[in-house]
Formats: sequence, structure tokens, C-alpha cells
Amino acid sequence: MSSYSDSKPPPKKRGRPKKVKEPEPAPAPAPEPAPAPEPKKKKAMGKLTEKQRAELKAHIEKHKKSGMSPSEVKSHRMSMMVRLRKGMSVKEAHRDIMKK
Repeated sequence: MSSYSDSKPPPKKRGRPKKVKEPEPAPAPAPEPAPAPEPKKKKAMGKLTEKQRAELKAHIEKHKKSGMSPSEVKSHRMSMMVRLRKGMSVKEAHRDIMKK
């Protein structure tokens, strides 16, 4: 018998334990791929319609007359344009801006 096993415990292992590999299951036969659904077309973003431009212009004129400063008007117009491009109406966009 060895005196080493009687007097000292075995040294501790350092580092993380090794990952035990599990046997990989046999790959199942791949089913035939279903036909890919047609991708949904997104609305063209970037340009306002003539109707949106007219409504926005009337909305901004109303704010100019109520005493909004030129910098506030510009900021409000830009915020409105972003929302109009996303498909909101002028009323919805204004309500969204004002609630913030």
C-alpha cells in the first residue's frame, strides 16, 4: 500500500469540468420544404402624399398663428413628418407628440 493515499487527500482538480458528449441521435429524414410564403410588401416610406402635405401645411400654419416660435414650429413639423411617414394621420401624430 502506498502511504500517499493514507496521509493526504487527492489533489483537487482546477478549471471547469469537461462537457460530456451525448451520442447524437440519427438525423430524421428532412420533410419537403413548404413553399415560401410571399413576403409582405411594406408601404413605401420616405415621401408624403399630396394630401398629407396639405394637411401638415394647414396644421403648421395654425400653430404659427397661435404664437409658436420658428424653432418650435420646425421641430414640431419634423416630428409630425416622421409619424406621417409611418402611416399616422395628422390628428394621431399630433396627439402622440403632445402626450410626451
